[in-house]
Amino acid sequence: MDLDDGTADFLGVRPRLFGIAYRMLGSASEAEDLVQEVWLRWQAYDRSRVTNPAAFLATTTTRLAINELQSARARRETYVGPWLPEPVDTSADPYLGAERGEALEYATMLLMEKLKPAERAAYVLREAFDYPYAQIADILGATEPAVRQLVSRARTHLAGERRTPVAAAEQKKLLATFLEASRTGDMAALERLFAPGVLSVSDGNGALGVARRVVEGPLPVAKFLAAMSTWMWEGATVRWIEANGQAATLVTLANGLEGYLTVGATAEGIDRVLWQMVPEKLSQVRGLSGHRG
Repeated sequence: MDLDDGTADFLGVRPRLFGIAYRMLGSASEAEDLVQEVWLRWQAYDRSRVTNPAAFLATTTTRLAINELQSARARRETYVGPWLPEPVDTSADPYLGAERGEALEYATMLLMEKLKPAERAAYVLREAFDYPYAQIADILGATEPAVRQLVSRARTHLAGERRTPVAAAEQKKLLATFLEASRTGDMAALERLFAPGVLSVSDGNGALGVARRVVEGPLPVAKFLAAMSTWMWEGATVRWIEANGQAATLVTLANGLEGYLTVGATAEGIDRVLWQMVPEKLSQVRGLSGHRG
């Protein structure tokens, strides 16, 4: 069946629209809903007035995402415990419609939560999709110097929070070593893996048995994991997957509770241990094929 020009224009950029929305919102389900809203608006719009459909659709997506992010942050004020993004399958599209994989790693997605919505939008459009500053200015309704400042502030903030990540192969190696030390409760081995400011962040939205506070520092995190090893790993299964462009695992406990576990790593070692334990946030990765570990 032949597609009309409007449909073809939308489908041609849909992966990019989803990639923008996901990086802005940290939720694949919310990103899908937003892209659907863009589609409805595109259908209803007088497309004869649009000279550049791709630019129009990216602008609509970004502006809706900024509005949604502001609403989402208000909702998260009632969230119980730390909030983590929803991991997403990147096995078919490692960059999720982007030209580069920036602003997709799980730990980076978490750090971007601290950016102001306009900063986050400018950073995503520039770092992941390589939009020219002038086009970002058009999308955000700002001046080009203002956009350059937004991107610069975002880069500075993220660099201050986290050093340059290691390559994917090294991250996977560190995750494997971390899993072995965690299973055995080897505190000394765990401490050696950690960067000085390591954080363990668990998202359970108040679920029983999931830490509601961030644990910080090599020794406290090692003690926390060693204590967990006495009950968590017996009878548990671990499945290796790729999500957000990096190695990760799906852990199924003996009681059936399921979680997503990955680490962020720099040259200094593991600086983020990230646990996603909210069932509805695992829908994108639960069905991924992988191997047992």
